[in-house]
Amino acid sequence: MLLKGKKAIITGGSKGIGKAIVETFLKHGAVVYTISRSEGDLAALQAVADQAGSELHFHKADVSIEAEITAVIKGILKESGGIDIVVNNAGVTRDGLIARMSAEAWDEVLRVNLASAFYVCKAVSMHLLSRRGGSIINMSSVVGLHGNAGQTNYAASKAGLIGLTQSLAQELAPRGVRVNALCPGFIETDMTGKLTEELKEKLFARIPLARMGSTEEIANVALFLASDLSTYLTGQTLSVDGGMFM
Repeated sequence: MLLKGKKAIITGGSKGIGKAIVETFLKHGAVVYTISRSEGDLAALQAVADQAGSELHFHKADVSIEAEITAVIKGILKESGGIDIVVNNAGVTRDGLIARMSAEAWDEVLRVNLASAFYVCKAVSMHLLSRRGGSIINMSSVVGLHGNAGQTNYAASKAGLIGLTQSLAQELAPRGVRVNALCPGFIETDMTGKLTEELKEKLFARIPLARMGSTEEIANVALFLASDLSTYLTGQTLSVDGGMFM
């Protein structure tokens, strides 16, 4: 129970990697406040919470709207009595070659993936500083480190998260608040499930471990960053990509 007694805010926790992080944190004793535009499979998450003897609280909000997310977090801070962990996981893709990419597709990805993390960090920073401790995890991507054709908007948003992480880590470290970025590689999700077998074989040829990662494997690294096992780790960018980019 690595997170027993801890309270966590997780954005975009209704599916994929976010859902796996919520499940893992609940199993390790955390009280989780998840914020998302959709409930996803909330019943399944509640079942995990019940089995673990923990608590799950769902808050519906558009994380890309500052006033909306700020109001929700203000309510959570009051309701919870104090937050220890924040995971900025909310994200979308609107892929396309830049010559054909609309300004709307660019703006939406930057708002949801990057601006939302800024809004959340801004809303919780003074609270965490006053508690003299805590962990913020920003979910970036290997695409933010190395780029990917057809994803200029997504890559820019994820690269921005790394810069936000490193700068915020310097601001908050004097009060014991840690900030790190987690960069998944190719992970088995609904999105990658649409890839053809031919494309998967080409991907595996580039990955030394010769497979995609699981959402649970990413959640376990998030668990490490959230727990007291990583109390001397801040301002770091951890790639979890099966060795794809050594």
